[in-house]
Amino acid sequence: MAKDKPQQLRQLIAQKAARMMAEEGISDYAYAKKKAGRQLAVIESNALPSNAEIEQALKLYNMLFLSNTQPENLLKLRKAALFTMQLLEKFNPYLIGAVLDGTAGLGAETEIHLFADSLKDVEMFLLNKDIPFESNDKSYRASNDTKREKNGDYRKKIPIFALETEEGLINLSVFEVDDIRVATKRAGIEDVKVLLGQ
Repeated sequence: MAKDKPQQLRQLIAQKAARMMAEEGISDYAYAKKKAGRQLAVIESNALPSNAEIEQALKLYNMLFLSNTQPENLLKLRKAALFTMQLLEKFNPYLIGAVLDGTAGLGAETEIHLFADSLKDVEMFLLNKDIPFESNDKSYRASNDTKREKNGDYRKKIPIFALETEEGLINLSVFEVDDIRVATKRAGIEDVKVLLGQ
């Protein structure tokens, strides 16, 4: 039926985005869906699938095509995340993203949020432990400050320390301590232990 066509297109974009995320290690849902949409000549954002639809497609893709390797890979990523979080315990670490929700594919990056009084404290800690890192930043939506913006979308640049490990890249996003109150899907050290059955 003609009215099913938009839904089929959304599903096709979700599947394509999921495949890219699983095979290319893309962790950004927005980037994956826009790239998949462009490849299918869809540019209107209201025609693109939601993150939840892509996450569902990603879980299905992992189950169908990566069932022999994905669970073992995910376990290694979660163990590396726990080790890193325990090392950085004083900075209130939380695991987020694909390693947390179980959709991490090959080459996936691990995302950990830290909450510190000072960026310098985290930097000095890494330097004192002889942990090599690269610095960068990423733009995050800050829901607490949306009233200050006319368009309702307030973005904030957050510094990131990228650590190259045996299990791949671990990105440490360093937020201010007050930002810990912003609700997001995340897991602390004890939650990750539960995921690992410890």
